[in-house]
Amino acid sequence: MSTNPTARKGSEWLTSWDPEDEANWDSKLAWKTLSITTFSLTLAFSTWFIASAIAPKLGNIGFTLTKDQLYWLVAMPGLSAGLLRILWMILPPILGTRKLVAFTTTLLVLPLIGWGLAVQDPSTPYWWLLTLSFMSGIGGGAFSGFMPSTSYFFPRSKQGTALGIQAGIGNFGVSLVQFVTPWIIGFSMVAFLGASQTEKFPGREPAEVWYQNAAYIYIPFVIIAAILAWSMLKSVPVVANVKQQFDIFKNQDTWYMTILYIMTFGTFAGLSGQFGLMIKNFYGGGNAEIATIMADGTTQLLLTDYTIPDPVKYAFLGPLIGAGARVLFSPLTDKFGGAKWTLVSGIGILISVAFTSMHITPDVSQGAEAVAADFKMFLYGMLAIFLFTGIGNASTFKQMPMIFERRQAGGVIGWTAAIAAFGPFAFGVGLTIMKPEWFFYIGIAFCAVSIVITWLRYARPGAPKPS
Repeated sequence: MSTNPTARKGSEWLTSWDPEDEANWDSKLAWKTLSITTFSLTLAFSTWFIASAIAPKLGNIGFTLTKDQLYWLVAMPGLSAGLLRILWMILPPILGTRKLVAFTTTLLVLPLIGWGLAVQDPSTPYWWLLTLSFMSGIGGGAFSGFMPSTSYFFPRSKQGTALGIQAGIGNFGVSLVQFVTPWIIGFSMVAFLGASQTEKFPGREPAEVWYQNAAYIYIPFVIIAAILAWSMLKSVPVVANVKQQFDIFKNQDTWYMTILYIMTFGTFAGLSGQFGLMIKNFYGGGNAEIATIMADGTTQLLLTDYTIPDPVKYAFLGPLIGAGARVLFSPLTDKFGGAKWTLVSGIGILISVAFTSMHITPDVSQGAEAVAADFKMFLYGMLAIFLFTGIGNASTFKQMPMIFERRQAGGVIGWTAAIAAFGPFAFGVGLTIMKPEWFFYIGIAFCAVSIVITWLRYARPGAPKPS
């Protein structure tokens, strides 16, 4: 992979571009590129996780879906995002930043329109809902194209901050879709957006809602982002064929960093996608010992004096904390190095997962007050996991540009992001096929392995690859 000004022609392509040389680096262009691509990436993440915001409420508006079907519905965007990231990771040198960002952003319109139409009809077949979930993964695939592309515009000394800002603010899209959905569905907006639905929630009067708004609200912003990308972005003439890009797999650190990014972003993405359903299935209407769904779609409480937590009131908190930590800790990784913070992240995730695992099966025999107290502990544990994954997301992206030469760093960033994007799929499958306690125990073991790798390879005094 090389920067070759003569390889590409046209006003889109930069010449004499070398971020490590102050004389040939345009900082204003770099930060403008970061701003536009981050705006687009935020919308992409919102699209990626729209199924996780909608799925927990589908039963309340007339859809008849089992617990396992809902887990699969939320897991499917993780499968498609992981697959698409493997494709998107090789596109930056081929398409260039301008075409890549504009094309990807435009594609987001497809799943958004599809979801807006589907939620208005409870007879929508399950296979089509799965298809829409798969299409939503386009938003997740964007990450492995946008991040390497952005790395071309910044010197190594600033990549920790730049990539942390882009990824962190982009991650806010996960929290945004969880936060905006319960608010925006209460507005009728305009008639051509479709008919309303009746939402039934235990302990409340039926309410008129417009769930299509949860998807349609992003479409105008997606169009604006696509226009900005096409009209204002430039491309760095990086030249690399597919074979050259794939030589990263000969480097053992590619595999070590993949494991570490699975621990951090894989966990962040997996829990972001499943958080709302976990609340429902552990402490809400999906728990057969707490409540049961009646034939008419209403929920009958079996545990008296207990207030079922509404998933949409809490689901946005985890991604918000994780995304915020990624942004805030990115400058600290530039200052102190990434490996130390990855070690802190791993230890924090391990302890938080162990704590949360003790509160995922409430003891209903102790009464409503005890179950409510258990839910608080579960919530605090989950938020702690999100915090430490956010720290690790920032630190690992600082490590990679330091460990690998410039021509490989972008590819490694794209690859690790692709594999970690399977997080929502892995979490959905894991929670479907095994007891939640065992799934959490596997997470504890994985964290322990990751901590050992971080210490021996990157963080200890005299480590082979200090970063």
